[in-house]
Amino acid sequence: MSQRYQQLFADLKQKNQGAFVPFVTIGDPSLELSAKIIDTLVEGGADALELGIPFSDPVADGPTIQAANVRALNAGVTPPKCIELIAGIRKRHPDIPIGLLLYANLAYTNGIEAFYTKLADAGVDSVLIADVPAIESAQFRAAAKKTGIDSVFIAPPNANEDTLAKVAEYGQGYTYLLSRAGVTGAENVAGKPIVPLVNRLTELGAPPCLLGFGISTPEQVKDAIDAGAAGAISGSAPVRIIEANVDDPEKMLAELLVFIQNMKKGTHK
Repeated sequence: MSQRYQQLFADLKQKNQGAFVPFVTIGDPSLELSAKIIDTLVEGGADALELGIPFSDPVADGPTIQAANVRALNAGVTPPKCIELIAGIRKRHPDIPIGLLLYANLAYTNGIEAFYTKLADAGVDSVLIADVPAIESAQFRAAAKKTGIDSVFIAPPNANEDTLAKVAEYGQGYTYLLSRAGVTGAENVAGKPIVPLVNRLTELGAPPCLLGFGISTPEQVKDAIDAGAAGAISGSAPVRIIEANVDDPEKMLAELLVFIQNMKKGTHK
């Protein structure tokens, strides 16, 4: 198993900070620009990366990230090209945890174990399969274990005790804590108080919780950390910056840099 998440959370604890983790879709709006975008996220102070492999039917995502998938697919982005790009990121940034968010079909199509092997070889630390709940994850967990990748699971706000117990038992690296049910999107503001959920997951021995869905301001990052989360993930907000500046890459990268720097400030306790 990769130790990068454990190392990250230990380092942040010493600094009295939480983690800020941006999400982008690989290859949006092109592979060449995507590599620069991801380098910019790291330069801005991202503590870890959450990257999506483009898919034609991203059911867990709202319109912003669906559009990012379309842009990437239209640019001819394929899983092998994504893996190649990840390998380049890993070479340039040896210590940052790299998590992938993808859909089961991508793994099935490529052969689950063969696919995980390629991801591990490229330097991936964790995989979250968006459309497979913990309770149905056995074959993915087996492939992850064999290849040394952390299996990450979603803890929804309406989860029952059985679900939380499975998320805690099976999860590694971090726990993706949903601030509300539904699809991703910064336009939907983070929902119900998460304190009881974080406390219960901690009692059950789950990996550190990162709060996702609807995170777009430093204040929301701070609120998540104040509520006991180890940090926050923001996807739709950085992807909207990409979308708004597709024709002006320099402006896009400059805005992303400032966005990441500001969001990271929200993690200081």
